[in-house]
Amino acid sequence: MNAIRFGVFLIVLTSVATVSAADVKLTAEQTEFFEKKIRPVLVENCYQCHSTTGKSVKGGLVLDTRQGWMTGGDSGPAIRPEDPDDSLLIQAVRHENLEMPPKKKLPDHIIADLTRWVEMGAPDPRAGAKASLIRREIDLDEGRKFWAFVKPKPEPAPSVKDTAWPRSDLDRIVLAKLEEAGLKPVGDAPRRALLRRICFDLVGLPPTQEQIDQFLRDDSPKAFERIVDVLLNSPQFGERWGRHWLDVARYSESVGMERNFTFPHAWRYRDYVIKSLNEDKPFDRFIQEQIAGDLLPDDNPTPREDRIVATGFLAMGPKSLNERDKRQFRMDIVDEQIDTTTRAVLGLTVSCARCHDHKFDPFPTEDYYAIAGIFRSSKTLYGTNNGQGNRQPADLIPLGKPKDAKPVAPPVDMAEVRRTLTKKRKAAQAKMAAIRKETGKNARQLLSANSEYKKLNQQVQRFNKELKRKNKKGKQPKRPTGPVAMGVVEGPVDDCPVHIRGNVATLGDVVPRGFLQVVHMESAPEIKQDSSGRLELVQWMTSTDNPLTARVLANRVWHHLFGAGIVRTMDNFGATGEAPSNQQLLDHLALRVIENGWSLKSTIREVVLSRTYQLSSDHSEANYQADPQNRMIWQMSHRRLSIEAIRDSMLAAAGQLDLTPVEKSPVFAIGDTNVGRNTQLLRQIEADNNHRSVYQPIVRNAIPEILKAFDFAEPSIIVGRRNITTVPTQALFMMNSQFIMDRSTQMAARLLTDKQLTNSDRINMAYELALTRSASADEMASAEEFIKKCLEQLTGEDKQTAAWASLCQALFASAEFRYLE
Repeated sequence: MNAIRFGVFLIVLTSVATVSAADVKLTAEQTEFFEKKIRPVLVENCYQCHSTTGKSVKGGLVLDTRQGWMTGGDSGPAIRPEDPDDSLLIQAVRHENLEMPPKKKLPDHIIADLTRWVEMGAPDPRAGAKASLIRREIDLDEGRKFWAFVKPKPEPAPSVKDTAWPRSDLDRIVLAKLEEAGLKPVGDAPRRALLRRICFDLVGLPPTQEQIDQFLRDDSPKAFERIVDVLLNSPQFGERWGRHWLDVARYSESVGMERNFTFPHAWRYRDYVIKSLNEDKPFDRFIQEQIAGDLLPDDNPTPREDRIVATGFLAMGPKSLNERDKRQFRMDIVDEQIDTTTRAVLGLTVSCARCHDHKFDPFPTEDYYAIAGIFRSSKTLYGTNNGQGNRQPADLIPLGKPKDAKPVAPPVDMAEVRRTLTKKRKAAQAKMAAIRKETGKNARQLLSANSEYKKLNQQVQRFNKELKRKNKKGKQPKRPTGPVAMGVVEGPVDDCPVHIRGNVATLGDVVPRGFLQVVHMESAPEIKQDSSGRLELVQWMTSTDNPLTARVLANRVWHHLFGAGIVRTMDNFGATGEAPSNQQLLDHLALRVIENGWSLKSTIREVVLSRTYQLSSDHSEANYQADPQNRMIWQMSHRRLSIEAIRDSMLAAAGQLDLTPVEKSPVFAIGDTNVGRNTQLLRQIEADNNHRSVYQPIVRNAIPEILKAFDFAEPSIIVGRRNITTVPTQALFMMNSQFIMDRSTQMAARLLTDKQLTNSDRINMAYELALTRSASADEMASAEEFIKKCLEQLTGEDKQTAAWASLCQALFASAEFRYLE
């Protein structure tokens, strides 16, 4: 059997490309992480002693350039990329050897950010072409001329030479660009390949045998349109496209970071997303509910409970529960909400303006704090208990009837309560002592003769009684009974002062709550005095006059159907992002989103029914030489399936896939606890199941191996575009994973169930189940020879199953199984 597994290993290795040794360019996400998390820390804490413009250069180390930390100082390089434990900078901020900064250790969350930066390879954009983009002053009028801030306008479709090819204006726009470059699109995709493509793209599953037979028998012009409509109306559509949004929403069922507490009720948000997309909820309302669902009127078509659950979008992010400073913790939550909201909806990196004016885009730091005031005027309730190192507990939101569903206040900080009571008691006692000294009377006489003294005495007694009760029980507010959810509710309304360099202790001018000035709209709503402004913010975001939101959605749709967005930097439409490869196409799709009433399904339907989507993956050398990245869409690029589609396809081929939605989550059964590195709890969470992968529990810092191996989205950050890597560990995983070997064995048993089938029948069946096609003559001969040799080498009663399992595993490991044409 070892020889057979080794054979599978060799098959897999032949489909794995080597990683390019060329220099790796920074992604937009890496640049953003540095600008948001690293540069401000270095400026505030290091530049005074370790920069070319500082008072001195201590230890010969400068940290204001990339070359500075690479060269290092007297002790050698300050950073060893991807190895934080061996990096002097990380050792110093941890106060392991050196102690930097010398006067005060950095907060844990900042040390964690620096560590993560080094683990990422220390991406540092402070050299190279991007330096020329840095803004020294912000000119809003000039900024409004940038393509992303100009509202898309309808344009007539361009004329084309090959008038017979296009089926729609979308096709005409694509073809015009190709003809302008002297290129022609390749031919249409074969029907089987097209069927496999549309099934994976719309529901994330291979076509069933019934769908294959029905589609191939239907030779009418409407055959493809019919299968598209069936898939769009399938409950599996919301599971597939819901996972795309969960990547953006950084969905997770735990906090992550130092104290990895669980989110037992996160599953409600997952189910809300899937349900909303299956219902084809208008996408503008989908966004409105997630940012201000609690503030929408009760005549809204979505039930109140669902609208409350929707606001879990704002509560889902990672949190440093170990943070001692409540002000810092509060502003970190606000920053994470600004970052997620503006990138997910607008495609803008607004949070980079937390510590200073945005270095690349026209966002003054005042704009950041105008939005910060909106989120700071809201309470984020995520539901983690006090204790186990959690210094920042929070409650949850009841989902009962409106009159019974008032938000429960977050748990009280008992130490702060005791300090306040003690302070008030001492003040009252001091006043009492002053009265006695002034009148010369004793306490008994004053209690009868002086009303102020009597009142103060009553206060002291009340304070004493309250302190005794608090000290004895440390009682917390009772948690709500019945169904609850994570989310946000209104809090005390409070405009936010500018935090100079992002520091909660150095405050500047107070900024009225508001929106980005560069996105100027005459119809912008006015924020009410007595509300947080979340409703007005999301109304501004989803207005048809906003030039960004519909474009961002259209671009996400294109990315998921073609493998690359028209703007490839999915979450960054700013100066450091990429320009659209075809702006007329992007604007056309954005306007169609609005004209379709923000219907996601209608937008997808228009795109997949186009001639452009139905192109084959055939190669054209002339086209390739002119456009090697296929940015003009002259073919359908090969695309690797997501790990969810790979896993679900294996289960489907094995006849084991359970399409029943999962109720709740294993994390719900565990409850509210610090999962940390508790192997027993993690095994319980990761227990194998046959449900669709979208229902797999996602715990930060403990992603299942099968998901991690194939580039699952990092759940701590917004991910509009997943990384696609091809590395040897994936081949090893395909060979050694118990999950894959079990599915191979189950698929083999399925092939052997019908005793009337010949080996040729079984080989064809295996190819149909795995690859949606029959085996070729050469493949048939090779597979028969492979089975024969396996049976010669194997012994035991189950050698038939073992031999066919090896063939099934080889099919699973093939590039054709993992890629779409």
